[in-house]
Amino acid sequence: MSYVIPAVPVVSVPVVGRAETFPVRRIYCVGRNYVEHAKEMGFTGREAPFFFIKPADNALVVPQGQTGEMAYPPLTKDLHHEIELVACIGTGGRNIKAADAKKHIWGYAVGLDMTRRDLQGEQKKLGRPWEIGKAFEQAAPIGPIVPAAQAGDVENADIWVQVNGKDRQRSNVSKLIWNIGEIIEHISAAWELAPGDLIYTGTPEGVAAVGKGDTLVGGVTGLPELRVRVV
Repeated sequence: MSYVIPAVPVVSVPVVGRAETFPVRRIYCVGRNYVEHAKEMGFTGREAPFFFIKPADNALVVPQGQTGEMAYPPLTKDLHHEIELVACIGTGGRNIKAADAKKHIWGYAVGLDMTRRDLQGEQKKLGRPWEIGKAFEQAAPIGPIVPAAQAGDVENADIWVQVNGKDRQRSNVSKLIWNIGEIIEHISAAWELAPGDLIYTGTPEGVAAVGKGDTLVGGVTGLPELRVRVV
């Protein structure tokens, strides 16, 4: 097939121990999914889950052992880090039950939901969509994917991010308000999940600003660390 303009290349993520890579279709993100993070954002309780989507080309793919470079984005003076466990969908479907969700997960990775917090805040006050705060170039750094069978007990894994060697966020995935199975149940009721979808499952407390020259190192126990430098 020929096109009238050049086709956009497929974004894909390395897989630990494999030559093949994981092609990305969509990036779903879960908002305020750890209690303490919800509190620091001014909310409490187990509110109904809500989601936003980043384009696939927002991914900043960082191979294992390397440090990705993220350009400080325009229009913002308040770029925040949000460390997240990423569930990578291998088998799609609609109305997937939480009890069956693991069958649909191909693997897991460490991700960062980078946020132009000042722009997001402005849109919230006006009752407008968040895209300008959440969906921009390189807004979704991600490390290599580990197949689910090799990833260990991710639902009880420690999750953390350090900035310039100092802890910023540190928690445990078990503290998710809505667990991974429940997240998949809710998303698949609203959209049809498909192979290649990435689900950023939420971030714990401690989100804060980073600037040019800062190095972020994020991790989830059992998965390769994700290293990103802001330039």
